Amino acid sequence: MGRQWLQAKREVAGLKKGLMVGKMVKEIMVASKLGGPEPAGNARLFAAMEKARRASVTRDVIERAIKKGAGIGGEKLVMDHVVFEGYTPHKVPVIVEVMTDNNNRTAPEMRLLFKRGQLGAPGSNKFLFDHVGLVEAHHPNATTDIETAAIEAGAQNVEPLAHAENDDIPDGVTGARFISERADLHTVSQWLAQNGWTVVTSELGYVAKNFPELTDEQRTEVGEFLHALDDNDDVHRVWAALQ
Repeated sequence: MGRQWLQAKREVAGLKKGLMVGKMVKEIMVASKLGGPEPAGNARLFAAMEKARRASVTRDVIERAIKKGAGIGGEKLVMDHVVFEGYTPHKVPVIVEVMTDNNNRTAPEMRLLFKRGQLGAPGSNKFLFDHVGLVEAHHPNATTDIETAAIEAGAQNVEPLAHAENDDIPDGVTGARFISERADLHTVSQWLAQNGWTVVTSELGYVAKNFPELTDEQRTEVGEFLHALDDNDDVHRVWAALQ
């Protein structure tokens, strides 16, 4: 759903551990701020915590991130959510979600990244995406019917999801990406968690309506540009019209 390009990066070099952990901690803070500090009632926070634990993020770090995000104790999360729209080289639409404590620093950095991307450029493009709820999950039964699960969970659509697309999905299980209305995200996540599914991602995101056709060489250039965006410390999510 517009983020499969990340897998190519993992295959080439892998994400830097420090950057990956930093983004996980930020996701915990954001999830706690938006949905509260109790994972039982906050599917996004629960998924973020589980992912951090699998990456060996310590319990103390996770707890501090939750408290900071929820404003519990002395530290409070002061961070703006900013969305940048633009195009990669070869005119692939991209949406960049940023969490920053200093937009005066981040905005010029984003402009510079687009400038370095040769033909990459800012520009309005949200109309080219659907803003939806996205839940990625897996079920231990390899014969589970994902269409039935989507209907019962209240999702609008569903597609198979394999380990090659998301390394949080183990081999030998049923993996799926459930797409819902934004308001139904929590309901879908909760139903899945209560019916044998392990939720690994629960978030609002962007799904491209159309995907430009690219050659292998062009796809490589686009991937390098997206990787440069994603490596920025303030960048939280990158959504691209790239299959």
